[in-house]
Amino acid sequence: MEYVQRNRYLDYLKRVKDKQIIKVITGVRRCGKSVLMKLYADELLAEGVKDEQLTFINFEDFEFYDLRDSKALYDYIVGRLRPDMMNYVFLDEIQHVSNYADVVDALYIKSNVDLYITGSNAYLLSSEIATLLSGRYVEMKLLPFSLKEYALAQSKEMSPERLYANYITYSSFPYTVHLQDDMQTVNDYLRGIFSTIVLKDVVQRKKVSDPMMLESVLSFLTDNIGNTLSTKKIADTMTSYGRRIDVKTVEKYLSALSESCIVYPVKRYDAKGRGLLKTMEKYYLVDVAFRNMMLGRQGVDYGHVLENVVFLELMRRFPNVYIGKVDSMEVDFVVTDMQKMEYYQVCATMRNPATRERELESLQAIDDHYPKTILTLDTEPVTYHNGIKQQNAIDWLLEIC
Repeated sequence: MEYVQRNRYLDYLKRVKDKQIIKVITGVRRCGKSVLMKLYADELLAEGVKDEQLTFINFEDFEFYDLRDSKALYDYIVGRLRPDMMNYVFLDEIQHVSNYADVVDALYIKSNVDLYITGSNAYLLSSEIATLLSGRYVEMKLLPFSLKEYALAQSKEMSPERLYANYITYSSFPYTVHLQDDMQTVNDYLRGIFSTIVLKDVVQRKKVSDPMMLESVLSFLTDNIGNTLSTKKIADTMTSYGRRIDVKTVEKYLSALSESCIVYPVKRYDAKGRGLLKTMEKYYLVDVAFRNMMLGRQGVDYGHVLENVVFLELMRRFPNVYIGKVDSMEVDFVVTDMQKMEYYQVCATMRNPATRERELESLQAIDDHYPKTILTLDTEPVTYHNGIKQQNAIDWLLEIC
């Protein structure tokens, strides 16, 4: 099988290559972590690294089952190390190893080991990594395919509009590229990922006593992507449906779903006061096709679906993504990168004058000179409204970054 070169991630791994720091690759199940490590290993070989310098272990492969013991794993790896050259060690789905941090620490102190580890987010949590590997690692968060990567994976040419329609219909998970034109099989595949995440990663790990309520909360989030929500609002809505739940339980469910990376919470940022706000977050799905699987395609809000897609792309391009507040108005996204800041509005169309005025108003109220962009599905060429850029969202998504 030919794999898509995920250059944004590969370039990052090249930048940190041979640096004495642990490289941790996290992400939702089936987003391509194992394939990315194989692609990177292939690039090392192409650059002249020898086979004997590479150790690649996938702990979900039964061949390596005995290496789930930390001492056995350490002895196996040390026995393969070449003392006269750099050794590249890839440990895939390391959460299966008992006391894995002990092995990682022991390898980290060796000057001739360049160490890469992966794990599903539900098990290899950022908070746990920070505790176990404090100050000794960098974390790279992997997402399913971007629209650009999805385009590269296609075996036939199609218009940008058709490409985007397929992307939001048939899923951004890499393997679904091979299932296109078979909606039932795609839904079955997504249902398998969904069930594994919810039942295994969340229900079992967090000891959830009411899986049906958990799924109801997730369905509510899915139906409200792009809307500001509070835990109280979610609890009150569930109660109004005859399913009583308290705020603390909602908080527990939201935390578990976020840790598994099936949804992403996004905090609000006061664009005038330059500070984060503590209430009324938004939630976005890791893949908008989950929405079709859970809710069906009737009554799809294409503006909110586009907003979800844009959010994920901004996550790929910027380290910090927030929703913006300007007085009583809202900016869909505020992104920051060191001293750089940008603002984004997202809507399906700006052709209605009232919509255009509303979308421009909040951006115009921000009194700074950082870039401001409105992304729409309108097919008009790039235009400017007193310095505010309006661009076709699909063109923006397909940009080489």
